[in-house]
Amino acid sequence: MKKKFKKKYPPEPLTRDEVRRLLDACGSDSSIALRNRALIATLWRAGLRISEALAVEPRDLEDGVLRVRRGKGSKCRVVALDPEAVVVLQAWLESKARLGIGGPIFSTLRGEPMLSSYVRNLLPRLARKAGIAKRCHAHGLRHSFAASLADERVDVRVIQRALGHSSLQVTQNYIDHLRPQAVIDALKARTW
Repeated sequence: MKKKFKKKYPPEPLTRDEVRRLLDACGSDSSIALRNRALIATLWRAGLRISEALAVEPRDLEDGVLRVRRGKGSKCRVVALDPEAVVVLQAWLESKARLGIGGPIFSTLRGEPMLSSYVRNLLPRLARKAGIAKRCHAHGLRHSFAASLADERVDVRVIQRALGHSSLQVTQNYIDHLRPQAVIDALKARTW
């Protein structure tokens, strides 16, 4: 029996402008729009995996700091949201409280856990609406997070901890794959 290989696409981190357009495509006039904006902002600005984001409970959030209780490999870690992302998340949490919705932070309007399949369908739809040609998926927002930190020259060990990687080499490979700038610069600098 032949082993089937899953088609692998190159990473396409979104730019800051593209993510903002994605957020705008959610709208802002309904509770669902507020929730979806908050989820996208959290995935993008905290670098969470979709399973990590959907598992965040209200007790895991304090002063813009998110505690990931069960990351990949059942590891815990702490990440933080920047003030802009906190504002977006707070708008959803206030709406959720007004409606009396319990459950995880990112829940349905009945307080039930959201399904990752909902997010997998939502992001490409929003990307089309926003005119974004790149593939848009939850892990791509994690890529965008890592790429932007690398572009800001954040120490690779900080990026490693934020992503929850156990190995610095994994993080370096991740960043090199997302932003092969050293290779590009070296090749462009060559002369005849």
